Amino acid sequence: MGDAVSSDTYTPKQRTRYRNRLLRDLELFDHHLQHAEFVSEGTIGLELELNLVDDDMQPKLCGAEVLEKLSEDYQSEIGAFNVELNLPPQSIAGDGLDRLQRDLEERLSTVREATHSAGAHVAMIGTLPSLTTEFLSNPEWMTKENRYRALSNSIMETRGELVSIDISRDEHYHENFEDIAPESACTSMQLHLQVAPHRFADAWNASQAVAGVQAAVGANSPLFAGYRTWHESRIPLFAQAIDTRTAELVNQGVRPRVWFGERWITSVFDLFEENVRYFSPLLPEDRVESDTPIMTGESPSLHYLNLQNGTIWRWNRPIYDPNTELAHIRVENRLLPAGPTPADIIADSAFYYGLVKYYSEQTRPVWSRMSFSTAEANFNAGARDGLAAVMNWPTLGEIPVRELITDHLIEHARRGLKELDVRADLIDNYMEIIEGRARANQNGALWQLRALANASTAADHPDSPERRSAIARVLRHYLELQATGKPVHTWPTNLD
Repeated sequence: MGDAVSSDTYTPKQRTRYRNRLLRDLELFDHHLQHAEFVSEGTIGLELELNLVDDDMQPKLCGAEVLEKLSEDYQSEIGAFNVELNLPPQSIAGDGLDRLQRDLEERLSTVREATHSAGAHVAMIGTLPSLTTEFLSNPEWMTKENRYRALSNSIMETRGELVSIDISRDEHYHENFEDIAPESACTSMQLHLQVAPHRFADAWNASQAVAGVQAAVGANSPLFAGYRTWHESRIPLFAQAIDTRTAELVNQGVRPRVWFGERWITSVFDLFEENVRYFSPLLPEDRVESDTPIMTGESPSLHYLNLQNGTIWRWNRPIYDPNTELAHIRVENRLLPAGPTPADIIADSAFYYGLVKYYSEQTRPVWSRMSFSTAEANFNAGARDGLAAVMNWPTLGEIPVRELITDHLIEHARRGLKELDVRADLIDNYMEIIEGRARANQNGALWQLRALANASTAADHPDSPERRSAIARVLRHYLELQATGKPVHTWPTNLD
């Protein structure tokens, strides 16, 4: 979805032509995988989505104004109150994690300066808790670009009904929307892991196996539209906001476009083949109309295959990127929320990279001893219950996720990071943050819920004026603590 598109609607003729060219791209990709040389350096990268708020902590529709003051390293998002920053790929070895954090802090500072001149503030958080149903029901929420209008139009036309958001945990939120506005509430961090094509399946399978633990320890989205929902409510919210299926299609077993998947894989081609086999095109944009070349250097651009891939939102998405001297393949890990601080973000990154390295190098890998349905159940449990989740893990059976992290996975991540030649003091620093969350029983989600409970004794009713006022107080304090840079497990929940 990073490419520009020429229209916000498409004809049956355009759709038919696109489908034929998509099938041709899939065959070309298969041939390229078998015969071409790919980059295999194993670099890492990061994208981060941010919210913009006014002095009252309400979303501010100034994304376009902020981006006018920034370079091409910063991009729009679907919400007019969002922007995205991108960090360049680099090696994780040595001081790579430290450089990643310094780069992130520098670019955040740049965004804050641009945002301040627009009369706004940056909120780095999974779901902006001050968003309201009324705000998301106003058409002004969307960034005015064809690609976003086209996406919303195509999803709504395919679905043929209102978007229904229905999320329950501590409280039950249920509303219908006339477009995909709730998707704009989901601000994430996306981790990139570039791998050689023959190593992709191991990296992707490992990423799927640890997704539940990632969601649990990194949860930072417990509030949506004034309601206390899943600890990482981005997961069901995103899935429901851009679901093209009616209830009948769900009952028939039609696959969702926001997808965990259904099986372990043996090749990156498996995922691209599923994209073509199971999903009708949402944006049948011609290569010429979008100004996409046939080749990028020696590599085919595969415009149709990549555009299709960009409209299927796997939590671990395969990426084919021809825009380097040699094309490369990477895993895009999309399930973590933004925030709370740069230190927390890099700790989450280190935990992910370390675990994937450790498990992808095993002679008897974890996914060979865990069913795919168990991995998906762990993922949903981690997103729903955060650090209170119970996981099912090979040889351990059912185990509280905090115990799984402190007694087992921290050591596995440490070993993986050591194999990646990460500097020892950085391994200690970032793993202490992950372990600190588990032992203190506090991640971003739990801090928000506890701070809200302390904010006002009159804020018990969901989305009441008192709850909205309390949420604004919580968010203001969150931004103050975020500015200190201290990891979230050390934050006090008293707002005085």
